[in-house]
Amino acid sequence: MEHLPVEVIGNILSRLGGARDVIIASATCCKWRDAYRRHLHTLSFNSNDWPLYRDLTTSRLEILITQTIFQTSGLQGLSIMMDDVDEFSASTVIAWLMYTRETLRRLFYNVRTTPNVNILDICGRQKLETLVLAHNSITGVEPNFQRFPCLKSLSLSYVSISALDLNLLLTACQKIEILELVNPEIAMSDAQVTVELSSLTLKSMFVEAISLDKFVLEADSIERLHLKDCALELFELVGKGSLKHFKIDDVSVIHLDLGDTVDNLEIVDVSNFTIIWPKFYQMISRSSKLKKLRLWDVVFDEDEIVDLETIAVCFPQLNHLSLSYDLREGVVHYSLQGSTNLENLVVLELGWTVINDLFSHWVEGILQRCPKLKKLVISGVVSEIKTHEECQMLASFTSSIVHLMRKYLHVEVQFEYE
Repeated sequence: MEHLPVEVIGNILSRLGGARDVIIASATCCKWRDAYRRHLHTLSFNSNDWPLYRDLTTSRLEILITQTIFQTSGLQGLSIMMDDVDEFSASTVIAWLMYTRETLRRLFYNVRTTPNVNILDICGRQKLETLVLAHNSITGVEPNFQRFPCLKSLSLSYVSISALDLNLLLTACQKIEILELVNPEIAMSDAQVTVELSSLTLKSMFVEAISLDKFVLEADSIERLHLKDCALELFELVGKGSLKHFKIDDVSVIHLDLGDTVDNLEIVDVSNFTIIWPKFYQMISRSSKLKKLRLWDVVFDEDEIVDLETIAVCFPQLNHLSLSYDLREGVVHYSLQGSTNLENLVVLELGWTVINDLFSHWVEGILQRCPKLKKLVISGVVSEIKTHEECQMLASFTSSIVHLMRKYLHVEVQFEYE
């Protein structure tokens, strides 16, 4: 250990992350202490990592953090995540940020202060590449002054911001590639809650727990879009066909429009969602490069159903198919009509919420259309309190699958019950 270069020791300390662990390790000897002072590049204060943070008075905690930060030089990553901790003095927090801002590349910030600290004013026009803000407020964004020339990743969780300021902030991030919005408080000036965002460089966007009348995203380079637990009347994506991964989970949306962005889609993942299949199919039907399609715990409008023939014809490159929805008499027969095989399918996942005799027939019908299948995953929900009939049904299903898979010895079978 004594022959380790001080720069290497600095990297070791930086990988520890947590400030408490860094301080303890740096006390090993003078060489490690010197590495902490001159070569530490990542430091983290997280109230979840060390419960004692919550037991200290705010003033004592401020002193502790101040002493730790001010003994370093050249920090590139700083994380101050203080959940369930009383408000800090704004002047103290500003001192931390002013001391580190010229070298900082990554900032994770969840600190309540009185008054609110304007992160944009302090960290704008610097070298920041990743900014994660939580439980904060952003007002009066000035893109010409509060520019982030190097910022590539922005995450806002439980942040209060107006729709206008959110778009202006995106404009100020000229190289942004990743945007995450988690339960933002969107301040609006009129009755209709509308958000319109535009970015030429954005590649990935995740939106969770947001309720809006209208959400329009214009992003020519978008490749990945994930909507989760949202309530939207209209969501519209405007782009140039760069979207590759579209995921929607537990979302209520009346009008979903992906426009001309679907031509290069490779993954479509839909779960806990009510589908009007003709409209949804029409939206993704041009995605001839689709490799993975997941429709899980979806509800179809009226008697609509996914038919295997349509999937096989429209998505010839499909290699991973996941289906789980309520099977009804007559519908299973319709879904299995046609003769086109899923020639490239290697992974098949099938699930149920209520098991019945139709499921075994459905599994067998799909298997017959998958000549290159390598893995079959069967997922189901098993109630804690089972009647005799349910036990008999499960036993009958298991016997049917065992008998069926004797015909497909080359296929790996996996069961997942919850």
